[in-house]
Amino acid sequence: RGTGPTGVTSQTPQLRATLARLPSKPGVYLMKDAAGRVLYVGKAQNLRARVRSYWQKEAPSIGQQLIRSAVDRIDDVEVTVTDSVSEALLLEGNLVKRFQPPFNVRLKDDKSYPYIKITLADDFPRVERTRRLPNDGSRYFGPYASASSVDEAMNLVRRLFPFRTCTIEIKDGVRALQRPCLLYHIKRCQGPCIEAISKDAYRADIEQVELFLEGRQESLVRALRDEMRRESERQDYEAAAITRDKIRAIERTMESQKMAAFARTDLDLLGLARSGNQAAVQLFVIRGGKALGRDVYLLDAPSETPDAEVVSGFLLQYYGRASSIPPEIAMPLALPDGEDIERFLADRRGGVTLGAGSPDAATSRLENLTVPRPDAVRVTRRRARGGGAPAPVRLIVPQRGERRQLIALATRNAEEMLAREQARWLADQGKTLAALEGLAEALGLPGIPTRIECYDVSNFQGAETVAAMVVFEDGKPRTGEYRRFRVRTVEGPNDVASHREVLRRRFRAARPGDEGSAEERRWAMPDLVLIDGGKPQVGATKSVLDELGLHDVPLAGIAKEREELFIPGRSEPIVLPPTSPALYLVQRVRDEAHRFAITYHRDLRRKASVRSKIDSLPGVGPRRRGALLRVFGSMKRVRDAPVEQIAAVPGIGPALAARIKAHLEA
Repeated sequence: RGTGPTGVTSQTPQLRATLARLPSKPGVYLMKDAAGRVLYVGKAQNLRARVRSYWQKEAPSIGQQLIRSAVDRIDDVEVTVTDSVSEALLLEGNLVKRFQPPFNVRLKDDKSYPYIKITLADDFPRVERTRRLPNDGSRYFGPYASASSVDEAMNLVRRLFPFRTCTIEIKDGVRALQRPCLLYHIKRCQGPCIEAISKDAYRADIEQVELFLEGRQESLVRALRDEMRRESERQDYEAAAITRDKIRAIERTMESQKMAAFARTDLDLLGLARSGNQAAVQLFVIRGGKALGRDVYLLDAPSETPDAEVVSGFLLQYYGRASSIPPEIAMPLALPDGEDIERFLADRRGGVTLGAGSPDAATSRLENLTVPRPDAVRVTRRRARGGGAPAPVRLIVPQRGERRQLIALATRNAEEMLAREQARWLADQGKTLAALEGLAEALGLPGIPTRIECYDVSNFQGAETVAAMVVFEDGKPRTGEYRRFRVRTVEGPNDVASHREVLRRRFRAARPGDEGSAEERRWAMPDLVLIDGGKPQVGATKSVLDELGLHDVPLAGIAKEREELFIPGRSEPIVLPPTSPALYLVQRVRDEAHRFAITYHRDLRRKASVRSKIDSLPGVGPRRRGALLRVFGSMKRVRDAPVEQIAAVPGIGPALAARIKAHLEA
């Protein structure tokens, strides 16, 4: 490395070439280390000026000090040009979620936040819980901070508005089943499968569910009162009584949520708490003057990060995927990039999205981002798609009154949640550190094994051999880095040869100067490789590492019989004390690899079994098979369905349904 023309910090030739060719346009930049790992994601109005500023002699601006501390690790920068800063903000949030860069503010466990999904693309939509946001025409409400929050909302909605929960395909004008399931008889479903309700009537009820989840209960009550009056005029007093009970239940909910100081107000309030590299944000959601939610969200936030940047990071990641954005968001402090974020939120509230699809779709289209060649900077162009006019959003910092008091309350709640989380984390961290130190001492490692990779091979009677790689960092599973392999070159139950093939495929891209896929190049080198096996498996793995020039990668095998550890160059096993935290950690990692491999193998076997059983269903020819698939969509759903639902398919009947069920479950 040498000192580059843009500043005092040393730069690689590739980095100098990249900095020289940066465009003076808005967009997003990804800072990467030599292994291709994304260290930081940022956005800029002028990419050339912003990125080059990290290597300038002048003092860095707010928020850049942290990146300066890691600037020597930056090997290259990749940029994506956008049409506006607003679009860059959305893309930045998606990329932070995807790559989890260590120097960005990140929502903890972001992938796991649940939503309520209404499948509006169906003739008769379902209301269900989901953790994925595909661009499938459905409507999503959330994210919620926990599954219990979703379940509470779902249970309330289900009591008020019967909707279907089955997964069978129901088309308008087609009777899907001969007889309805139990939910119809207990009035928890309106029976669209037997054409007991029309498509228009069912969708009108779904629109009521949407109003309720939006917090527009007053509009919903007005519509229900009109409906009750029409039912009374038709002298349908039973239906009118049901509607009356719905109205009373909704009004009770409204009363419990009412906040007198915020009548008819749509507003979110944020409270922030910080401690070390952790942060917590409590979000009060007020719609129509009613408190709809008081969830706390935990974030990873490096301690050097300014509070304003933490709040900005939360706004981008939460509202980049939120189903509802209010016209005002109150927070404890002003943001330097507040105007840019207001424009971003206005676009999101007005329906302007990135490309054609959901945030998940936008993220998935970026999976092939690679390190640019030294002689050219790779510039990707993204265009915005208009879905509606921007709807103004204001970021406000109340100085007095009820809003300021609520922010103070939210801040106290965030502090309490963060303190509880850190107490639990410190207890776990102490145990984990002891385990890692004990393992390093037992195996004679040069340092604590921060990243551990474990491999397990699975087969059934020598067929369909597969392998699994699991990753633990700081003693905790990194499920996003798990990998599965189908063994290609080994026939029969040859565990040693299978390990050799899988390890060669995994580490082939790690050789100096070797070319590999972008995904392989992002895999970090492990501090310890664990093999589920004894001396033969360890020997096979060591030969592969030596063959690839990776002589210094620590390696150990764990034998299942006596839980003994084997390492290269030592004939006798290492036996850890039964109560050792290190032994518990090794067993946990090994068991996780075994579970992951077995699950993959079972999935493959199940798919193969279902495929073979489709053609051998007793008494089921092409016509009946087609009827089953039209109703259920797949043989897996047929297998999972109760006998009564299978029997209700035209042409099946109870006796044949029982035989089909037994055959698929055999």
